[in-house]
Amino acid sequence: MAIDRLLRFIATHERVFERIDDSYGHVQDVYHQAIAELGQLTPKLEEEIGLLPERIVEALGDSSHGYLVDVAHEVVDHQPKEVLRKWDADLAVLQQEQEAKDAKSKDRYVFSNASQYRDIRQLIAHVLGDLDGLIALEEKKHPNLQDTIGMAEHLLEAGRAQEAFGWVRREKTGGLKYVSASDLADGMMPQEATSSERVSLEARILEAIGEKDAAQTLRWSAFETSLNAGTLREYIAALPDFEEFSALDRAFALVLASKHIYRALAFLVEWPRLDLAAKLVIERRNEWDGGQYYMLPPVADALQHDHPLAAVVLYRALLNDILSRTRSKAYPHAARYLKKLDALAASSDAEATTVSGICSHTYYSAGLQKSHGRKSGFWALVKRN
Repeated sequence: MAIDRLLRFIATHERVFERIDDSYGHVQDVYHQAIAELGQLTPKLEEEIGLLPERIVEALGDSSHGYLVDVAHEVVDHQPKEVLRKWDADLAVLQQEQEAKDAKSKDRYVFSNASQYRDIRQLIAHVLGDLDGLIALEEKKHPNLQDTIGMAEHLLEAGRAQEAFGWVRREKTGGLKYVSASDLADGMMPQEATSSERVSLEARILEAIGEKDAAQTLRWSAFETSLNAGTLREYIAALPDFEEFSALDRAFALVLASKHIYRALAFLVEWPRLDLAAKLVIERRNEWDGGQYYMLPPVADALQHDHPLAAVVLYRALLNDILSRTRSKAYPHAARYLKKLDALAASSDAEATTVSGICSHTYYSAGLQKSHGRKSGFWALVKRN
C-alpha cells in the first residue's frame, strides 16, 4: 500500500512541472526522495514482489522525465530473477509496439518511451549477468547515443578485452562537451566530456591484451595534449621502479614550456607543485589576464604564504584589470586585492630584488594613485578597509 501511494505521488510530477518553475530543483528533490523511499521499501515485499514491475509501468509508463528509469534503478536489484525475466519480456513487447508506432508518425519531434523501456531492459540484463543481451540492446541505439565507454568497461571486467578495445575505439559525434576554466582562459575549444576517462580505459584494455608499451605511449601522448594530472599519475604508476623521477622531470619541463599557460598553471596547482606554479607565474608575468577572475584568485591565495612574489603578480593583474576597465561593481574585490598587496609588500619586495621587471610595492601604489586617482568609489573602499 505504501509503494502504491509513492508511485501515485511520483506520477504527479509531469502535471506539477507543467505548472511551476523549479529552477533550483527543490521540488525535483522531493520526487527523488520519494523514489529513494520506494527503493528502500521494495525488499520488504513478499508475495507481492511479482506485481511491482506491472505497477511501476502502469504508473510511470508514459513519463517523459525519465522517472520510470529512475524507479527501475532503485528496485531492480531486489527482484527475483524470474520476475526480472518476465519484466524484460513485457518491456520487449512494449518497446516493439512503441517503435512501430514511432515509425508511422510524421511528427519529427514525437515523444517516445521506447528508449526508457530499452534502458530498463539493459538494467535487467546487467543484474542477470546477461552481458551479450546488454550489448545487443546497446547495438540497436544510434551510434551517437551508444555508451561506448560503459560497454567497454563491462567487457573488460568480463575478460573480453579484444571486444572491449573495439568498443572504446568507436568514434562518436555530438554528445556532451566540456571546457574547464583553464581551457577557457587559454582559448581552447570544448572537448568530449569523457575524453580523459576514455584514455584511461583504453590504456587499461591495451595492458590487458599485452600491449603495455602502447598503453604507456597513449597515456603520455594524451598528457602532452591535455596536461591532465590524472593521466600523468596513471602513466607514472605503470612505470618500472625508479623511472618515475626522470619521467616527472620530463613532465614538469613540458608543463613549464607549454604555450597554454592557464592549463599549465592549473596542472601545477592540482599536482601540487606550488614552487613550479610560482616559477611559471613569475616567468610569464606579463601574460596573465586579470579578467580571468574565476581562476586566478584561488591560485594567488594558494601561493601567497610561501611564494609571495608570484601571488603579487596575480593580485596586480586582477587589480589592474578591474581599475582599467572601471568595473565599479568589482571595486570591493579590487580593494581586497590591494589590501593583500599591502600585506605581502615586505616579503615580495625582498624577493623582487632577484627578479628584473617587477617593481616595488611603493612604486606600484604610486602608479595606481597616478593612473586611477579619480576613481573615488574604489579609494573610499580602500580607506574603509
